[in-house]
Amino acid sequence: MSVFDHVIERRKTRSVKWDRMEVVYGIEDASDILPMWVADMDFAAPEVVVDAIRETLEQSVFGYSYICEGCKDSVRSWLAERQGWETKNEWMLFNHGVVPAIASVIETFTTKGDGILITPPVYPPFFQIPGLQERKIVECVMKEKNGTYSIDFEEFENCLQQDVKLFILCNPHNPGGIVWNEDELKEIIRLCTKYNIFILSDEIHADLVFPDYKHIPLALLAGEEAGRIITCVAPTKTFNLAGVQVAIMIATDEGVREKLTLNAMSHGQMELSPFAAAALNAAYKDGGPWLAELLEVISANMDYVIRELPAAVPSLKINKPHGTYLLWIDYRDTGLTEDEIMDKLLNKGRLALEPGTKYGEAGRGFLRMNVATPRSLVEDGVKRFITALNG
Repeated sequence: MSVFDHVIERRKTRSVKWDRMEVVYGIEDASDILPMWVADMDFAAPEVVVDAIRETLEQSVFGYSYICEGCKDSVRSWLAERQGWETKNEWMLFNHGVVPAIASVIETFTTKGDGILITPPVYPPFFQIPGLQERKIVECVMKEKNGTYSIDFEEFENCLQQDVKLFILCNPHNPGGIVWNEDELKEIIRLCTKYNIFILSDEIHADLVFPDYKHIPLALLAGEEAGRIITCVAPTKTFNLAGVQVAIMIATDEGVREKLTLNAMSHGQMELSPFAAAALNAAYKDGGPWLAELLEVISANMDYVIRELPAAVPSLKINKPHGTYLLWIDYRDTGLTEDEIMDKLLNKGRLALEPGTKYGEAGRGFLRMNVATPRSLVEDGVKRFITALNG
C-alpha cells in the first residue's frame, strides 16, 4: 500500500484541522465531521524528512541552532533545478513561516495609512495583516468567468495609483489555483515599476503545479527590477511541514535584506529550531521522488471529485486548478446562500469545507475543498457532500 493511501489517525493530536473544528465552526460536537478545510495534508511527510528529524531528536540536546550554508545550498539547488531560478545563498533570510514573513515585509516597507494592493478572492492573511497593521487595503478584484480568474490590468493600474506602496502577489494563486503565465507576470512587473511599487511574491505553492503548467518565479523575469521584489518560499506546503515552521525570504537587494534583518531583531526573532533546519535540508535535498508521487495522487483525487460530485449535484461547477491541492467549488446555481450551504454541509453532511467569503467578498458563491488526503477520505467527502445537498 502506498504511503498516500494510509489513513493516519489525527484526532487528539493537537491538530488544528482535526481537533479545532468546534472552535472554528462554532459547533458543539465535531467528532464525526470530516475536515477538508484548512490547507494541511493528511499524508505523512517524506521518510527522508522524518529520518532527519529523528536524527536531530536523538542528539538529545536542543540548544540554539542556525541555518547552515548546507541548508542554503539545498534551497538554492532546488530552485535552480525545479524552477530555473539561479539564486545566491546571501539572498536568503529565514523566518518561522510565510505569514510572519508577510507581516515583517509590510511593517518594514510601509507605514500606517499606506495602501496595500491585493487581488481577491485571496488568502485571508493578505488582507488581515495589513488591516491589523493599520494599512489601507486596496482591492483589485479579479475577473471571473465560469470559475476561471484573471487580473483586470486596467483596474490593476488604477488601483496602483491609490497611495499603494506594496502589492502582494499570490503565485500560484490561493484559492483559485492559478499559475500566472509569463505575460501576466511581466505586466505586473511593468506596472509596479511604473508606479514604483514594492512587490511581495508569495510562492509557497510553487512546487505543487501540475505537468501542463509551469511555475515562473516573479523575480526571474524582473531583470534590473528584481530589487523591488521579495519572494517567499517554503517546504511547508510542499512536504506537509506546516507545524515545523520554516520559510525563506529571497531578496536580491542588500539594503532590503538589512532592513528585514533589523525588523526581525526589533521583535526578538530568534533563529529557527534545529528540527526546522533538519527538515528543510532533507526535504529539498531528497524529497523529489515523494513530491512526484504526491502530485499524481492529488491530480487523481481532483479528477475524482470533478467527475463524481457535479454528476450527482449538477448545480455544482468545478474547474481543475493549475496547481495546489485545493478545489474551488462554484455552488451559485444551487440558489443557496453561504449560510445555508454551510449549514447543510456541517449539520447534514458532517463535512467541513471553507466558505468562499473567507477569501473576501469576491469569494461568495464558492467553497474551498482540500483533497490532499487518502482516496478513501476523498470518496467519503464526496458522499457527505452529496448527502448534504441531495439526501
